[in-house]
Amino acid sequence: MASLSVCVIGVGGLGCPASLALLHAGALRELTLVDPDVVELSNLHRQLWHTEADLGRPKVKSAASKIRQQFPSVAVRTLQQRVTALDAEALFAAHQVVIDATDGVETKFMLSDTAVRTGTTLIYGGVLRLEGLALRIERGGPCLRCLFESPPDEAPSCAQAGVMGSMAGVIGALQATLALTPNPRPGETLVHVVDGARFEARIVTLRRRSDCAVCNSAPTGRDPTLHG
Repeated sequence: MASLSVCVIGVGGLGCPASLALLHAGALRELTLVDPDVVELSNLHRQLWHTEADLGRPKVKSAASKIRQQFPSVAVRTLQQRVTALDAEALFAAHQVVIDATDGVETKFMLSDTAVRTGTTLIYGGVLRLEGLALRIERGGPCLRCLFESPPDEAPSCAQAGVMGSMAGVIGALQATLALTPNPRPGETLVHVVDGARFEARIVTLRRRSDCAVCNSAPTGRDPTLHG
């Protein structure tokens, strides 16, 4: 089963549980960790790869050292950098699946657009306070713009608004599941919405928008390298 080359962008509240779940599933051949930040004390309640001994250490190094110890058969690569539109396409093209574990609306839309252009599967995840959302963006759409159309003018980051650590764990684990689960039909995806305050979850079918400029400019069809 260990066949996937996966890139996790963001080694924090989402990226830690997502990568851990994929590793325990035995699904990974190669894993690339990308994050510009270092471990801070405020991270420890929700970022499972890091401990007090890692404070001040780059997050990618902290996580990679533990992964290599516990999962020596997986090739781990680290990039201590922030992904931008200039380098995202090459990063996507080098992997079969990308996990969006970032914190920032503009970055998330940029990653979605890159997934559509490259045809690389992207697993979106977002958490704000006690609410979380996850979906799989694969070749043929729909994409994040089919759901939200455009980034809001003002949207707080997780760092600004706060996030429940356990909710990040739930959404990160859900992202891992979606990384291994193709969309049910071409042109559709399932949006998983979790309300932690009410202990409720629901699934909504999202269809590719006929007027989505991003999806309509990209080639369609499933990626044969993943589900041939």
